This record gives sequence, structure tokens and C-alpha cells, in this order.
Amino acid sequence: MTLNTSDGASSFADLGLRPELLRALSDLGYEEPTPIQCEAIPPLLEGRDLLGQAATGTGKTAAFALPVLQRMPQTTDGEPVALVLVPTRELAIQVSEAFHRYGRNMGTRVLPIYGGAPIGRQLQALKRGIDVVVATPGRALDHISRETLRLGGVQTVVLDEADEMLDMGFADDIEAIFQATPDDRQTVLFSATVPPRIAGIARRHLHDPVRIEIGREAAARGEPPLVRQSAYVVARAHKPAALGRLLDVEAPAAAIVFCRTREEVDRLSETLNGRGYRAEGLHGGMDQEQRDRVMGRLRSGTAELLVATDVAARGLDIEQLSHVVNYDVPSAPESYVHRIGRVGRAGREGVALTLAEPREHRMLKAIERVTGQRIGVERLPTVADLRARRLELTRAALEESVLQDDLEPFRVVVESLTDEFEIMEVALAAVKLAHESGGAVADEEEIPEVVLRTGADRQGRREVAGGRERRGGMPARGMTRLFFGLGRAAGVRPQDLVGAIAGESRMSGRDIGTIEIADRFSLVEVPEDAADEVIRALRRSTIKGRKPTVRRERDRPSRSPR
Repeated sequence: MTLNTSDGASSFADLGLRPELLRALSDLGYEEPTPIQCEAIPPLLEGRDLLGQAATGTGKTAAFALPVLQRMPQTTDGEPVALVLVPTRELAIQVSEAFHRYGRNMGTRVLPIYGGAPIGRQLQALKRGIDVVVATPGRALDHISRETLRLGGVQTVVLDEADEMLDMGFADDIEAIFQATPDDRQTVLFSATVPPRIAGIARRHLHDPVRIEIGREAAARGEPPLVRQSAYVVARAHKPAALGRLLDVEAPAAAIVFCRTREEVDRLSETLNGRGYRAEGLHGGMDQEQRDRVMGRLRSGTAELLVATDVAARGLDIEQLSHVVNYDVPSAPESYVHRIGRVGRAGREGVALTLAEPREHRMLKAIERVTGQRIGVERLPTVADLRARRLELTRAALEESVLQDDLEPFRVVVESLTDEFEIMEVALAAVKLAHESGGAVADEEEIPEVVLRTGADRQGRREVAGGRERRGGMPARGMTRLFFGLGRAAGVRPQDLVGAIAGESRMSGRDIGTIEIADRFSLVEVPEDAADEVIRALRRSTIKGRKPTVRRERDRPSRSPR
């Protein structure tokens, strides 16, 4: 897959790459360099140090691998001339495979070194002679201490996803590895973000570096972005149901659901499997054999969902991945950047969904400021949306069957039924059976809508900002909840409730707290000392042309929807 560039090289040949590399790139179907390749390859070919800020999926592996291969000496003494440090086993394998693909016409010897693999094979390969080593810092340092990895002849050191390595606690290992390499080496550092610690490494170990910054390719005017980013505000108690609803509507080919803790990974994996999804958990408490088994199931299609912590998912590259879901808003914008970087790669479209609790809305704004990209806050799909989506999937499945399947063996069934029934009735019954085999939605309940509002709601604009979270089913201190017997089914919107309260009582819109709108009722937080006044005032008013039932929430019948 190639990305068009507005200036610079229009082909890999323009970059001055050797014929063996150009032939390999042509065989792989690469025609034009990506922006980061245009920016990085020329100075790297000149031997310059480089600090590159680039998101996952921008083509940075080829940006450093091609210059390393281009500058490879004709003959070596068996010791590596290039060392690439990466944070995880999975990324070590991916980068090593990329070197093999690009350098296959040159006979380049590449070895991935990582924990969890038999060290004997690595020792044998190092003894035979290696040109490029791709390693995790801990295992590289282990080999250095054994004197089985000698770096005295290294010409280039690459740190890929450097910020991830620091987050994983490899800072001291990286410093020790640098001490084992020549002072006149070329040093290349790539990172999705450049926090102060990364800048510190660059100051200590890079000499007069070229600095480049490449984001994801922006969509052309009028075209949708490669990664659609959306957020949904939902109370914690309803998050499992909300996640299931989104998965049903989105129907991802494969998805990663990110959680904060191991316990949450285990709990959510169990919940999703109980709801009929094929989910696998992945976290730091699992050994390498368990990790490999989980990844094998996902890549083979046996599992469709991976529920993981950030640490466990680092370095993963799943080709069929279409969706990333943040079950919680990441605590740092950098984590969000890394998470969504796993979709929308190589020109493929992807989706990033975030479930935000009411208290997390400010974190969404912080992420928007850092990334420079808008995260649209959307309404959770309703039961009606779910029914419509499942009908759409049923229609698509039937259409595919008509076009591709051998249906002749079933003709006798249709012909025998049409002797007694109309063909349309037979077709309707068949569609009904096919549709119901995908799961019924009759027992689905509406998920209460949570709206955090500002004074702007009085002018009819709805946005997520500045509200209070309902914790453990209790309203905020000094507040009480009022039950309104009208909800989404009556067309009630947040601004309707705010307008009615502010218009009929002495309260202003700023005094109103969290608003939740369900299908048949709404809940509104108001100051405790003003609750009775609001109830009396609204009994004389109408909302959407109807006189609502208004009372304190504790009087709500227990059989009302949750």
C-alpha cells in the first residue's frame, strides 16, 4: 500500500536505493514511498542521526530498515552491523520479518532476540554470524552480559517505539546497551510521542539529529478519515451492556478492547463470552505460551475479540483488526495515540470507540488537544437501532448466499411448500428463521442516556461537559434526583428538561446536575433544597405537549426500567 506525497520523492528509485531493494519493494507491491520514508531515508542514507515522531502505521519500519540495508557492507566478520531495539516479542518478530522481506535479494542475515524463546537457537545463530539483530532490551542485555552479542562493529542503532520501552521500564537497559556500542555509531530514534524522557535520551545519545514529525495521512477533502473516532458517555453500571450493544451494531472483523487492569480483563472476557462473543483475555499475568495460544486463536479467526491491558497489547499487529475499543478513557493521551494506532493501517479504514464515564469527559478533551483530532460524542445505539442493524446483517448474509452458495439441494423444500403457501410467505418464514438464528433482541433493555451539560443546553446545544457522576446509584452531595415520566420515546431531549425547569422555577440551568434519559422516563439531578419547588412548578407545566409525572426518584416503582 502506498501513500501519495505532495513533494519529495515520487518513487523509491528517486531515493537512490540499490537495485536489490527496489526489486524486493516492487515484488511486494510498493510503488511510492510514504511521507515518513521520503523524509527519513535521505538523511539516514547520509549517515545522519534522526529523531522521528511517527504514529504506528505510517511506514516507519521501512523508513529505517531500507537505509540500514542500503548501507550494509559487502562483507562482514559475522558480528552485527545494525541493532534494532523494540519493546515486545511481537514487534521484534514483525520488524525482523520486514528486514527479511526487504533484504531477501541481498542475503541479509537477520535475527530476532526476545524473551520466552529458546536461547540455544539464538546462541547458535549468533555464533554462525548475523548482520542485523532485532531485540527486546532485556534479552539483548542478557546476551551482552554473556558476551554472546558483541556490538563493537555496530554502525547503526535504532530505537523503535522508544516511548513504549520507557513505559515498560527499560530505561536503564537501554543506557547499558548504548554503552556497549561504538561512540561513532548512527543512532535513530522513533517514537509515537516525544515526552521529556525521550527528549533526554535524544540529547544524550543523538548527535546533531534530523528531527521529523509525521502523523497519519490526512484524508483528502470530502473523504472520511481512515480512523473514525467516537465516544459514548455511559454510567459504569451499564458499560458491559453498552459494549455489547456497540459490538452488535459495529460487527467488527476483529477488535481489541482495552482495559486498565488484569482483573478487569478477566472479568470482562468472562462477561463477553457469557453474552455469546468469542473473546480472549491478554494481560501481563500470562506466560508466553498462553500469549501465543491467545494470539493464534485471534489470527485464525477462532476468537473475534481480544480484551487486553496496554502492556500486554504492546507491539501487536493484527492484520484483520478493524476496531479498537477503549473500555475506559486512557489516563494519558499518549496511551490513546498508541491504542488507535493499531487500526487504520496501510490505508485500511478503522474504528476507535471509547466508553467514557461522566467524570472522564475532561480527559476526552485533553486527548483532543494533544492529538489535534476531534472525538465525536455520540448517542448509544437504541434497541431499535440494534434491530435494524441485525436485519441489515441478515439481508447481507442472505444476499451472499444467493450469489455464492449452491442452493439447488433446497429447491425441493421450496417447491413442496409453494404448493400450499404463497412464495412470499415461504420467503418471509425463511428470512425469519435466518434472522432469529443470529440472536433475538426481544429481551434487550434500553440503556439510560447520560447527558453532562453546560449552560449552552438552554440554547438547545447538547455537549459533554462539566457534569457530576452518579456513584453507586447515589446523586452528588447536596443533590437529589427527580423522576420524570417522559423519556426518549416521547421525544424528550436534555434541553427540553432544562428549559422546563428553568422556565417554571427560580432555578437556573447552571444549577441542574446530571441528566439521564431512558426510553420511558428521565432522571434529573437538582439541588435538594429546591426539589419540592421544582416538583410543584412542573405539575402545572407541559413538556413536549404532555403533562409529566414528576416526583423524587425514591418514589419510582421498582419495576421501572433500570
